[in-house]
Amino acid sequence: MRKRGTVHFIHGKESGPGGSKLVALSSVASAEGWDTCCLDYSHTIDPAERLNQLLIACSGERRPLLLVGSSMGGWVAAEAAQQLDVRGVFLLAPAVYMPGYPSQEPVVPGERTEIVHGWNDSVIPYEHAVRFARLRQCTLHLVQGDHRLTARIPLLQELFGAFLKKCV
Repeated sequence: MRKRGTVHFIHGKESGPGGSKLVALSSVASAEGWDTCCLDYSHTIDPAERLNQLLIACSGERRPLLLVGSSMGGWVAAEAAQQLDVRGVFLLAPAVYMPGYPSQEPVVPGERTEIVHGWNDSVIPYEHAVRFARLRQCTLHLVQGDHRLTARIPLLQELFGAFLKKCV
């Protein structure tokens, strides 16, 4: 079977490529016919360096490309979306409007961007996601959960599966 394209997963600041959310979502993407990739960004906590690493990795991609980012990885995915030809962006508790990041206004394809954020996130206030989604006309799912959203993995898989179907 010919693959639909590539889904790049970008983990958060204190996570890694083997994090439970990304592994669970990767299995959904694989089942839907997508190749998956998750680089290891743990060598740096600099969001700009992580962004550069992703841009280099995706520079030769010719097939449809989706970006999935969690927390700091959400900021990286959103920033990369304006520099790469992406088919869609799926963000989990993205680190938007956070102090110390190189940019506060990533541009994403609003109609092909979805955000999932927990009401009880004590790291990145859910209000940041609301503001970001409103300004860019993104779909926003506010769910019961904390910053990591690990208690909501089955729901994340369901939402991501529906998102993938929209991106075909």
